[in-house]
Amino acid sequence: MKFTINNNLRLLTCPLLLAGAVCCSSGNDGDTPAPGPGPDPSPVTGDVLAYVTSADGNRLFTEEGLDYSKVSMSPYRVTIDPSTTYQTVDGFGPAITGATCYNLLQMSQADRTAILRKCFDPETGAGFSFIRVHIGGSDFSMDEYTCCDREGIEFFAIPAVEKDGIFPVLKEILEINPEIRIMGSPWSCPKWMKGTVADPSKPYDSWTGGRLNPAYYDDYAEYFVQWVTEMEENGFPIYAITMQNEPLNKGNSMSLYMPWEDQLAFVKKLGPAFRKAGIDTKILCYDHNYNYDNVAGQQNYPLNIYADADAAQWVDGSAWHNYGGSVSELDNIRAAAPDKTIYFTEASIGTWNYNFESCVIDDFESIFLGTLSRYGKGVLLWNLMLDDKGAPNRPGGCTTCYGAIEISSSDYKTLKYNSHYYDLAQCAKVIRPGAVRIGASGYTASGLTYLAFRNPDGSKAFVALNRSAGEQTVAVYENADRSFKYTIPAKSIASFRWGAGAEN
Repeated sequence: MKFTINNNLRLLTCPLLLAGAVCCSSGNDGDTPAPGPGPDPSPVTGDVLAYVTSADGNRLFTEEGLDYSKVSMSPYRVTIDPSTTYQTVDGFGPAITGATCYNLLQMSQADRTAILRKCFDPETGAGFSFIRVHIGGSDFSMDEYTCCDREGIEFFAIPAVEKDGIFPVLKEILEINPEIRIMGSPWSCPKWMKGTVADPSKPYDSWTGGRLNPAYYDDYAEYFVQWVTEMEENGFPIYAITMQNEPLNKGNSMSLYMPWEDQLAFVKKLGPAFRKAGIDTKILCYDHNYNYDNVAGQQNYPLNIYADADAAQWVDGSAWHNYGGSVSELDNIRAAAPDKTIYFTEASIGTWNYNFESCVIDDFESIFLGTLSRYGKGVLLWNLMLDDKGAPNRPGGCTTCYGAIEISSSDYKTLKYNSHYYDLAQCAKVIRPGAVRIGASGYTASGLTYLAFRNPDGSKAFVALNRSAGEQTVAVYENADRSFKYTIPAKSIASFRWGAGAEN
């Protein structure tokens, strides 16, 4: 089946996985390639959609059309096995924070719609399919707040700062891609629900740190119920929530210390509250680093919750960040709890670590292939858009972070695409929501890693990373009639989609 690739994309431009680094190498942002080439009026045709991003910037989500070819005897053959199945994938995408929305809303309507289509449209854009939002404020909101800052859960209401500053962007995203899945995470409970870390029953009046007072577990469960309900009444279906962003981090501008003992007790209130309200939103635990921030007694955080049957029945799975430790920790979690889901929910780039060449490759290997090869169901990164000053941001939060896309604060028009944009695009474009990871085996080479998927429309996807200094050839074999060969450039990501539905 021949297809035509939509060149609007040009505006934006193995199981051999090692544990790998959990963040990209140190460097500066001077190495960031410019955005990809302009639109090509001549359509690209072929049997296979191919997208390539190279660390040297020579190819940035570059589109190619390939024809099927005979590869059955190739020494580079990788056989796709749809009969061997693993996890179902929910999707890939960025955090849509107050800061992201502020920058988007400074753009002209035409420019904003164009960039959102480039990111979220599954046909003409990259097809981002999963987003994360903060429940109440965060270190990238426009203020510190929750949805119930007046004492008494009866005063719950999503504030105007979100209805005016976030809802318009969410509505436009959902108009572009109605199948977007949304995950919500709180950075803090209302301050009137907080106690000190040492004594949660003792009032604690600060956005930073503190601990949820058990006397307010019922109220806080109702807080989640009302948030999900109000979001859905406004047209934003909530696919999943985590109970606390970075529960072992007491020092963020908005934060709440929530050790596993607290989450275990709280979910026994939250789960029944969701069921009583008829809410089927998934509940995820943890939402923090692979190394548990080296906090004494917090190792195996999710497993401690799963060990309690009453708590475990309400928890769909766990969520992970990569600011400490190794992705190999997911092997431990998967082995101990194969029935529980795994999501990667946050990674950042910024002045402390950013170098396009190393970030685009290392993060793709560790975060994307590393998570997916360990039964992960989705990858979310932090944030979609910040300006050239890393703003807006909150005092005490991250003031040195970069967005996946950077916008100029001088004109709110000029854009620069960072490594996280390309990493997300390379997966989201070919692996559609509901895809199932399938078998892929055969040719191996140093620096080459790959995974394969079957999409709901019957098309197949193959994502490969060549981190070596030389090019690598792969011959992808599904059957005698659906096979192709491609030479992946040095230090590059290559993604492919073919078969039924691939013309979309």
